[in-house]
Amino acid sequence: MKCRMDHIVLNVQDDEKMIDFYTKVLMLAPERVAEYQAGKVPFPSVRLNSDTIIDFFPRRMWQQGAESSFGQRRLNHFCIAMGKGEWDALASRLAANGVRIDEGPVPRWGAHGNGTSIYFQDPEGNVIEARYYEE
Repeated sequence: MKCRMDHIVLNVQDDEKMIDFYTKVLMLAPERVAEYQAGKVPFPSVRLNSDTIIDFFPRRMWQQGAESSFGQRRLNHFCIAMGKGEWDALASRLAANGVRIDEGPVPRWGAHGNGTSIYFQDPEGNVIEARYYEE
């Protein structure tokens, strides 16, 4: 299967501190930060490279159902992007192997704008998002 890393999602305790660190210390370009601060989008991001972003999910997006301790899972999910044909083939392989799709297909925003995604889990419960973008 040919794919590329699209984005990584981190559950964050202090979104402003994280934005500050990633943009000022790591010097990553902010994505949708002003829109997030204005309440227009649900989460901010930073750009790792031309193909990959890191999303910061604020507490309200992940705290429900999470353990109360600070040591909750920090990685929310990761996303791989591929062409539509590869995506269709993956969905077929998941079904053939009894892997349940937890969500999707659903429209989602990522490193290259809006795409279509499905979410499923690996054998250890890590959430994987597979997406394609309309070319």
